[in-house]
Amino acid sequence: MQQKTDPDWPRFVRTPEAAQLLDLSPRTLEKHRCEGTGPIYRKLGGRVVYSVADLQAWVEAAARKSTAHPRSKESAPRPRITGGTAAVALTPGR
Repeated sequence: MQQKTDPDWPRFVRTPEAAQLLDLSPRTLEKHRCEGTGPIYRKLGGRVVYSVADLQAWVEAAARKSTAHPRSKESAPRPRITGGTAAVALTPGR
């Protein structure tokens, strides 16, 4: 029989369950990981896991009152790569 862990220990979920909790696709979470815009995650033994508390914090941080609400630096547009991989446009979104 499996013993219960300490109730203060964080509950971790893998990408498919985290995506289901957030009503997103697993692929969307993977993209957020690559871009650094998603919830905090951990790699344990090569597996990606999320704590439920970090998922909740990410959702809370995304709360907005209107579309005019200012964006944080973390969600600001990134410079676009133009002309192959060597040139980088210095003005985002152009």
